[in-house]
Amino acid sequence: MLEEVERWLAGRSWSAADRPLDQLLAAKERTGQTVSVVLPALDEEATVGTIVEIIRRDLMSDAMPLVDELIVVDSGSTDRTSEVAAAAGARVVHRDAILPRLATVPGKGEVLWRSLLATSGDIVCFVDADLRQFSADFVSGIVGPLLTDPQVQFVKAMYDRPLGDAVGGAGAGRDGRRAGGEQGGRVTELVARPLLNLHWPQLAGFVQPLGGEYAARRSLLERLPFPVGYGVELGLLVDALHTVGLDALAQVDVGVRRHRHQDGQALGRMAAAIYRTAQLRLARGHLVRPRLTQFDRGAEGGFVPRTTAVDTEERPPMRGIPEYAERRAA
Repeated sequence: MLEEVERWLAGRSWSAADRPLDQLLAAKERTGQTVSVVLPALDEEATVGTIVEIIRRDLMSDAMPLVDELIVVDSGSTDRTSEVAAAAGARVVHRDAILPRLATVPGKGEVLWRSLLATSGDIVCFVDADLRQFSADFVSGIVGPLLTDPQVQFVKAMYDRPLGDAVGGAGAGRDGRRAGGEQGGRVTELVARPLLNLHWPQLAGFVQPLGGEYAARRSLLERLPFPVGYGVELGLLVDALHTVGLDALAQVDVGVRRHRHQDGQALGRMAAAIYRTAQLRLARGHLVRPRLTQFDRGAEGGFVPRTTAVDTEERPPMRGIPEYAERRAA
């Protein structure tokens, strides 16, 4: 590991407990900064309501008004995600209703990019909508450094990721984590971490480079391109490094993250998109749109190939979009 990264780990890695809520609220009132929380959601009726309720209860009360705006961006759910989120107290916006002159494309990054136009906070915090046993630390922990340190621009959450779904069952340790659980996630350990260590070694200190919980200053996010699909987390992290430098990045330990796990083929598609996002940043120019072939067991025996396109499209920095410029000027 680079000496620069070792110094960064010592000075830019914190725990959520390092900044109590009253300290964060005092910093928010002193600086006048506002905070928006965005939950991108697709068929998450089982978990989105609880997440919204906890954020509203713990961070949006009269006694603790740390979060100013909570929005769920529904990217085409076929279940009751929108209804559940609205009933819990979130403002729900459909992805297609934001910047409607541009046809939407599938992908999480597309939703995050459009959310910049639907929110107004000086600090924007992204939280995945499939988290179970959610804690408000996932929000307060990562917005904390942005509220208290003007040098910090971008903050990722770090956490343990138990692989098993059961909590406190057979094989679980005293803290509820299952023996043999994963630390960084399968795609992180097999794809993202090797890519970062080999090509962007300054980012080798991030525990969860692909985690979906992170916060940043709007003034930074609006300058960055957004990969529309699975590559958005890696793309934003690499581009933030090149835009503001390592010392403007940080990470905060928020405990344990439990969520719905993807199957092996979904992880393969995710890995391909992340690899392509890295490749685009390593070699800009004419690139063939890649495709990924995977195999399913056929109904009559044998294996059937299934080929899908790998996400490569990116949305431009939001500050170049006329509607965004007009909204910010208003």
